[in-house]
Amino acid sequence: MLSPILPITTPPQTSSSSSTMAPSSAMAATMFIRSDENSDDYYVPLNRLSVSSLENEHSHKLDIKPLLPRSNSYNSINTRKGSKFLKSWRRRNSGDNSPESDRRSDVQSLSNEVAEAAVDTYRVTRLVFTLLRYLGVGYRWVIKFLALGCYAFLLFPGFVQVGYYYFFSHQIRRGVVYGDEPRNRLDLYLPKDTNGPKPVVAFVTGGAWIIGYKAWGSLLGQQLSERDIIVACIDYRNFPQGTMSDMVKDASQGISFICNNIAEYGGDPNRIFLMGQSAGAHIAACALLDQAIKESSGERTSWSVSQLKAYFGLSGGYNLINLVDYFHSKGLYRSLFLSIMEGELSLRRFSPEVMLQDPNIRSAASLLPPIVLFHGTADYSIPCDASTTFADTLQRAGVNAESILYEGKTHTDLFLQDPMRGGSDEMFDDLVRRIHAGDAEALAKHAAAPPRRRLVPEFMLKLARRVSPF
Repeated sequence: MLSPILPITTPPQTSSSSSTMAPSSAMAATMFIRSDENSDDYYVPLNRLSVSSLENEHSHKLDIKPLLPRSNSYNSINTRKGSKFLKSWRRRNSGDNSPESDRRSDVQSLSNEVAEAAVDTYRVTRLVFTLLRYLGVGYRWVIKFLALGCYAFLLFPGFVQVGYYYFFSHQIRRGVVYGDEPRNRLDLYLPKDTNGPKPVVAFVTGGAWIIGYKAWGSLLGQQLSERDIIVACIDYRNFPQGTMSDMVKDASQGISFICNNIAEYGGDPNRIFLMGQSAGAHIAACALLDQAIKESSGERTSWSVSQLKAYFGLSGGYNLINLVDYFHSKGLYRSLFLSIMEGELSLRRFSPEVMLQDPNIRSAASLLPPIVLFHGTADYSIPCDASTTFADTLQRAGVNAESILYEGKTHTDLFLQDPMRGGSDEMFDDLVRRIHAGDAEALAKHAAAPPRRRLVPEFMLKLARRVSPF
């Protein structure tokens, strides 16, 4: 629904030098701006302004075309952040090299960063309240919410460090536009070493299909970029902004952008890996299988499954028919889950494991890249059987697939606690070795790299593991 037209009135200007000035110049002018109040974007572009004189019955319309339309901004990074290098270049060419000018530029840059941090904080807070609104305030969710608060408090030292890196690192390109929807953004984590094209991981974050956000992948992005791997964290519409088909569409668009444009950011288009975690693993798997089905039927698409070297699923669920009752017992109630998945009849369509058992899509299965599924045996958010049974189904369909289980690891151990612990991490090492497979120099560099820095004291990690609601 469009918001009402808002008048913005400019006071009349008077001139003593001429009494015959044109009415449109002498009289007050009113601009009417129409915007979409349902827009979830950080800004609303003004594509048309209507300017009318208070004493002129004729209305003049002025078309204003954006310098770079949102739908055509695939080849650019987020320009709202600005470029410190570009500002310095402009100052040098204008002859303004004074320290005062540098200080003004630094203050402006810091102001922009703080503003973006505030916007992202607002978005995260709103996602949390959205989740609570849909889950209700029953006894079970009051307990879970308190547990979540304790869990976040115990990991807070790590979150602060990761958040500072996310907002202020020059190695991150935040908010790169890949589509027309407000949530069609992705973050790029770039290695410091820019020599030669780098392998790329297109990452779809989790969030129970309700609170997924691209910033959730910042810890993984930071640590993989330190191993000379580019990470692209794809944002997508969540429920109730969209349902499952919208999430799959957004993820597919993000993958398309990466496949077709990552070379401009130093990525190797021949070494692109798709990865997802939790709900993101499910969304990415659905997007991958949907793409394979389209290609097998001869449909023209903007990207190809053959452009992906492999798919990595971390703690994902791939058979929703088997999981719907389990999720209900854990608090993701059946009515809510079916609303996200567009009804009970759609559960099969959004269950890659079930879809692959259909003989009619065996030709699509032959197009799938190698698939590796990582899962912890102590995961009670999504049981590890979800990965092992999916791997078995893939193998029966002729796909090169395997599942790797990590004894005693929970849903959050592999993605949060272990990376924050620093040092050696079995899952992280397995992931890096598979991405750099065939690159002896990169593997040797990884083996000789210093241990990852600890972000949270051990006793706090152990307490967080005990109170985790996931």
